[in-house]
Amino acid sequence: MGTTTVTVTVPAGDDAGAAGADPVRLFCTDHGGEGPPLLLLHGLAGHCGEWEALAARFVATHRVIAFDARGSGASTRRPGDVTRAAHVRDVRAVARRFGLAGKDTVLVGQSMGGLTALLTAAAHPEVCRALVLIEAGPAGPSPELPDRIGRWLDSWPVPFPDREAAEAFFGGGPAGRAWAAGLAPGPGGLHPRVDRDVMVATVQENAHRDHWDAWDRVRCPVLVLRGENGTMKPDEADRMLDRHPATRIAVIPGAGHDAHLDNTQAVYGEMAAYLAAISGRDPG
Repeated sequence: MGTTTVTVTVPAGDDAGAAGADPVRLFCTDHGGEGPPLLLLHGLAGHCGEWEALAARFVATHRVIAFDARGSGASTRRPGDVTRAAHVRDVRAVARRFGLAGKDTVLVGQSMGGLTALLTAAAHPEVCRALVLIEAGPAGPSPELPDRIGRWLDSWPVPFPDREAAEAFFGGGPAGRAWAAGLAPGPGGLHPRVDRDVMVATVQENAHRDHWDAWDRVRCPVLVLRGENGTMKPDEADRMLDRHPATRIAVIPGAGHDAHLDNTQAVYGEMAAYLAAISGRDPG
């Protein structure tokens, strides 16, 4: 089976306080594959296409699904609700649509997508059997985060004149290519598929609280992957291990916050070995 795209509609009734609100449409990429399911969740302002290199490595052994989070990519750009709870409901909706929710599914998330995966496992343990968190954890609060995200998005020289200029702005290499691929043609060049105010609103909860309470409710095995040059602090990962011993921590060499892009092969190696270990299989 090749890669196909599917749109999952989340009824307005699934959103908190959504009386009269429009449904949210989630753009999903089904990479196919046979075996235990992997559901991939990208980070803030990202898109599901950034998982393509990792998905290509896993389709021989796993069913692989990814989707654009609400407010990002080809999903509903201006949803009425961007809380973490709404993102968790989206994970459940996609899992139901593809028949993934269950004892074999592994949630894989990077950055804000990792936090969504963590919160999903905490609130709905029946949805997954394990987590892979890439540069993601429960630490907080981060009062400066909304302003920092706003300044970051303001720094984008929109419109980008072409793909090459966008790749260079985003640092080049696989990460630069993936971020550039998330842009869309428009007047004068390439434009983001996210809105500044929506992205800033999406991180508001992180400005005011941590999620250690949710971490303490996670019962499944967890693999935490830190980029060697990433933003996740080692003491956060260590504290996660102290509070949840069924956690493995690994550092991805030469990688920054986008570890799944900066060193896809190392992320694949760590994940494949871990998933084989928790399933009792030989990683081959």
